[in-house]
Amino acid sequence: MEIAELGEFGLIRRLTEQIELKNPETKHGVGDDCAVLEFEAGRQVLVTTDLLLEGVHFDLQYMPLKHLGYKSAIANLSDIYAMNGRPRQMTVSLGLSKRFTVEDMEEFYAGLRLACEAHSCDIVGGDTSASMTGLTISITCIGDARPEDVVYRNGAKDTDLICVTGDLGAAYMGLQLLEREKSVYNQQLREAQQRGEKLDSLPPFQPDFSGREYLLERQLKPEARKDIIEALAKEGIRPTAMMDISDGLSSELHHICTQSHTGCRIYEERLPLDYQTAVLAEELNMNVTTCALNGGEDYELLFTVPLTEHDRIVTIPGIKVIGHITKPELGLQLVCRDGVEMELKAQGWKAI
Repeated sequence: MEIAELGEFGLIRRLTEQIELKNPETKHGVGDDCAVLEFEAGRQVLVTTDLLLEGVHFDLQYMPLKHLGYKSAIANLSDIYAMNGRPRQMTVSLGLSKRFTVEDMEEFYAGLRLACEAHSCDIVGGDTSASMTGLTISITCIGDARPEDVVYRNGAKDTDLICVTGDLGAAYMGLQLLEREKSVYNQQLREAQQRGEKLDSLPPFQPDFSGREYLLERQLKPEARKDIIEALAKEGIRPTAMMDISDGLSSELHHICTQSHTGCRIYEERLPLDYQTAVLAEELNMNVTTCALNGGEDYELLFTVPLTEHDRIVTIPGIKVIGHITKPELGLQLVCRDGVEMELKAQGWKAI
């Protein structure tokens, strides 16, 4: 069905009519000019926004719309967890070109709702508009936390331990895998066109993803680390600084050290890597450490804790200590497996 058949408000009704509000802070959701929220006294409100552009942040040639909806929500939910908060509400705005159908948007919302339901977050509003440049996604997520629980990037201190969750570089390797198979597919199309064959007569393309399912999942369906936030709270551990890893570990470490006025030292041998990540990196003749440091889109948590918390932090599943904070004059250093120290450079996403 073409979106024009429903119109803007008909589309919004269709996409949001099945939404059930779960948070007591959500007094009124979709249906009026504004959502109505009421937070209890003594809690601070956290707000984050992400803008995703087709051709810049995602490629619909290999990104299913349901996965895109899920990942778009996760990127925002992860930011709330990175402040040691809990997500409560979300607004979703879309810019749509004419090639998208109502069914396409229902797929996108199915993924979006799946992520929000898993993290108890209410979708309370948004907007839609025509777009001349493909699909544009703007999501705002609202969360809350007690003032004493909120964790910023500027609280790291000398001798603090540097911790990361999960493993690093797998999402980036998943992207390399998808881009490789996309290139193979496009090359086959070009060759068929040169031979004068009709494209609709070609056999279905079968990408080679065997044994690499984990890498695809990390790229197409990442997870926000709600479990880690809950585990830290259960242990009574409050990080001194924290952020999520969306632009790459090296870039995020630069953010924390710059805002905390410190240096850091991390150890190559301690970087958490999945076996599939290492195998594909070798196959593609890529340095796996570089992938772990600069890949991005892992949506894992990077945080620091006082040295005195070492014995407790290492008992929490999914957390690994990779180094420690130093005085600022010592700079940011990577200690390689052979003991050589290298300056840690931020090579994540940069504005054009």
